[in-house]
This record gives sequence, C-alpha cells and structure tokens, in this order.
Amino acid sequence: MIAPAVRFPAEWEPQSAVLVAWPHAGTDWAARLPAVETAYVELIAAIARFEHALICVADEAVRARAATLLAHTGVPGKHLHFVQADYDDTWLRDSGPISLVGRDQLHLLDFHFTAWGGKYAASRDDRLIEQLCARGVFANARRERIDFALEGGAIETDGDGTLLTTWQCLHARHPDLDRSELSARLAQELHQRRVLWLDHGALQGDDTDAHVDTLARFASPDSIVFQSCDDTDDPHHAPLTAMARELASLHTLDGKPYRLFALPWPRPIVDAGRRLAASYANFLIVNGAVLMPAYDDPADALAATVLAQAFPGRQIVPVRCRALIWQNGSLHCLTMQLPKGLLAS
Repeated sequence: MIAPAVRFPAEWEPQSAVLVAWPHAGTDWAARLPAVETAYVELIAAIARFEHALICVADEAVRARAATLLAHTGVPGKHLHFVQADYDDTWLRDSGPISLVGRDQLHLLDFHFTAWGGKYAASRDDRLIEQLCARGVFANARRERIDFALEGGAIETDGDGTLLTTWQCLHARHPDLDRSELSARLAQELHQRRVLWLDHGALQGDDTDAHVDTLARFASPDSIVFQSCDDTDDPHHAPLTAMARELASLHTLDGKPYRLFALPWPRPIVDAGRRLAASYANFLIVNGAVLMPAYDDPADALAATVLAQAFPGRQIVPVRCRALIWQNGSLHCLTMQLPKGLLAS
C-alpha cells in the first residue's frame, strides 16, 4: 500500500515535545492555585524526564513563577521552554494544534474552539495556535484554520487511518449533521479511512459532552484501553458496561476484534457535593513512557498494571491528579503532544 501524503499520527509515535499552559490567577484555577501549581510541577517534571515541555505563560510574572517552582524539581532546564501567549484556560488538548504529518511538512490543524459548545469564554483560546505560530515555536509547519468545531479530546487515532470518537460529543457540537455527514467531514479533515462511533459512556463531572479520551484510547492499531466500572451500585456501571460491549463488537481494518484492556474503577471523588470525573483513561503517552493519572486510590496500582500490559516496554509513571479533576479534566486534557520535528530548535 502506498503511504498517504498526509497522516494523523498516533500518540505513541515519536514526539518532539508536549505543550501545556501554566495556570495563573486569571484562570479558573485561581481559587486553588497553590495545589494546582503543585500538580502542574509534578506533571511537567514527569514530561521533562522523557522529552521537552513547551510551556505557555500569560506574562513575564507567570513565567518567572513557573520557572522558580520547576527549578526545585531538578528536571533538566534544557527540556523546559517557555512561550508567552494569551489564553482563557489551560485545556490545551482542546485548544492546541492537532498535528498531521506530511511527506515534507507538518500540518497544524486549527479547528474552531468553542469551549465545549459555548459553555465558557474562549475567544483567546481560539486564537492560541495562531499566536504560537507567530512566536516561531514551530518548525517546518503550516497552520490550517478550519471552520469546524472540534476538540482534540474528542478524537482518538490509531495512526493507521482509524478514528474513534463519541456520538454524544460530536452531535452536541454539530446537531444539524447526521452520522454519515460527520464521518465524512472527520475523515476528510483528519485524513482517516474510517470513523468508529461509541454511543454509550459518559462520566459525571465531565463538561465536554463525553470526550473519548476519558473513556477509551488506542494503545496500538489492534488494542484499546478503556475505563470500566465494576460497581453495580454506581450510576456509571450501566453506561460503561454498554460501552464495553460496543468496544467488543468493533474490529480492526483486518477484520479482527480489538484486544481490550479494562481499567479499574476508582472510588467516587466528591468535591463540595459534586462528583468529579476521575478516569484512568486520561493518560498521556510520551517518548518511552505513559503518564497515568493517579487519585490516591487503591485502584491506582491496578491501573498501572493494566497500562503496563497494554504498553509493553514503556515506563508507567503515576501523576497525582486529584487537584486537577476539580476543574473537570485530568492530565491528558491539559496537554497536547507535538510530533517529532515540530518544535523549533
């Protein structure tokens, strides 16, 4: 088969850096900023053990604060890069670039970011990719603005032309399009051969309308890791069990069932009467490792074991995320990997 001219790489392919945005008093993190900064330090330190971290900062004061906190971790300074940008929030999985790899050039897809269907302000986040390109942080890349609402957390690719997503999220963004129309648009913009849809599965405390990166993730072209729930008294049990059945019915391009890895269910985390979306599926793949959200829960150890089975040869690194899910997302939601060759020297 002739290799496609443009391809959407899988997350486990070689990366040049991971993009994040530092929280500050002008973001929704303000009320619990010290605890959130501690979580960010742990996350960025984990990333910098394996590759570069490109850190967006709102101004010089925020940069100095981030640099000071990170200096105490002992991470290599050469792996930390700061870029000033204006942003509403720090969920760069959804406002950051979706990167495609071409034969001679990288393509940065700049989809319209609506803050999950207009739930929050997003005008600055919607201009983030344009700002970063103007700062010259990307090499050999062309930004492509696309007038179509899509978030990076809503899609998963196996790097070989299969996209996995949820109907609840994409239908919420584009209620006037049916499934065949949405499949065609996603396949066209993301250069995919097919789109697989999940109709079940959603987490309480998730304000993204069921992003797939909290539910089910490719671990290879023939395997999927997914969040399960074995507590029959939990309201998540029925929808996640239905999702597991859906996943078991899917097949690879070769017609074989996917190898499935079920992640354990953590105990409920409730904050001020609100159930938070604690999912082990919100992991981040980096060069040589998988960063796993940890919740100070007995199930953390089993989740690490499952991920080690799904990603043989990669180190599994737990990152404490209880402070992060207060704002409805975990470490994958906060980050966006950048493929090899994209970070300017």
